[in-house]
Formats: sequence, C-alpha cells, structure tokens
Amino acid sequence: MSPTFRRLEEANIRWVNIEIDGQPGRAREGESVAAAVLASGLRACRTTPLSGAPRAPYCMMGICFECLMEIDGVPNRQACQVEVQEGMRIHRQAGTGEEYR
Repeated sequence: MSPTFRRLEEANIRWVNIEIDGQPGRAREGESVAAAVLASGLRACRTTPLSGAPRAPYCMMGICFECLMEIDGVPNRQACQVEVQEGMRIHRQAGTGEEYR
C-alpha cells in the first residue's frame, strides 16, 4: 500500500495559490514546493534522464536531488529547498529539464 501524505491540521493557517502542471492548487504559506506537491497527491516530481523512471522527493533537506522540478520557468530547482510563493508555477520535469508528460 502506498503512503498518503497529509498535512497536519493547525489553526490560523495562511494559504497561497499555486499552479502545479497547469492545475490550480493551494499550499500552506512557508512550506516547501516538495511538500506542497506531495500534499497535492502527486507522487513523482520528475523522471530520470536514462530510464525515464519516476522519482519523488526523498531526503527533503537538499542532499539527494531527487526533487528536481521546473519552478517559475527555471528547470532543475530543488523543490525541497524552495518555499512556495503566491502565484508560483510548478511543473514536473522529465530527464534533464523538459516538461513532464
């Protein structure tokens, strides 16, 4: 059984509007792009350049580089190291930086 990622409930949460793969979404102010993507229900944030295997955030602290995504038009950003911002456009990526399909 695959894990389901859920946010812990807190009072006084502030939300920001983001877009993931062209779909509107919300993220908690202050959370990382990787956390927002996982909470949205997506498992893979990129594919590997050689085999095309799906990859997902792993360490969530910037060491593994498994969470590379295109953020606001810039490919290969470490999603775990970028804080969500209002209006941010996030895309999963294939291989070395093409848009995920």
